[in-house]
Amino acid sequence: MTELSITTLPEKPSDDAAIERLVTRTFGPGRFARTAFRLREGNPHRRDLSFTAYIGTMLVGSVRLTPITIGEMKALLLGPLTVEPPFRSHGIGRRLVDCALEAARAETGPDAARLVMLVGDEPYYGRMGFQRVPPGKVSLPGPVDPHRVLVCPLDDTPLDQVVGAVRKDLTPA
Repeated sequence: MTELSITTLPEKPSDDAAIERLVTRTFGPGRFARTAFRLREGNPHRRDLSFTAYIGTMLVGSVRLTPITIGEMKALLLGPLTVEPPFRSHGIGRRLVDCALEAARAETGPDAARLVMLVGDEPYYGRMGFQRVPPGKVSLPGPVDPHRVLVCPLDDTPLDQVVGAVRKDLTPA
């Protein structure tokens, strides 16, 4: 198998149309009904913490981080993470998540997020440091399988402090 030459870059406004087309192809119209979409809707993602993957000039992947709060704790919602189907299983998704987590960890100060949350598959995301939130600890604004609610601490925040309602954080970054 030939090794792909993948370039990861911070997201730019000029990426928006290509990212939207990619998300539409990979998630379809059902994405609008998902709980994670409800948290992102009307809640601008942090472009400075969001990344793209290119092979040459072709966008093949994207990940975004969006500000949320869990209880009173500042956090970020990961997603959508998407990779063009022919380029899956090449480590692009993991590389994108690693870039986003590294950028989020580099932030400091009282307004810095303390963790990243997502709704996803523990076997995949667990390899990147995500852990399952014990059922009943957090509540989301819609139906979700509690076994798919995962968090990755960005600091030394203990998992037992991840508690409360998950909601949009519309305060400016």
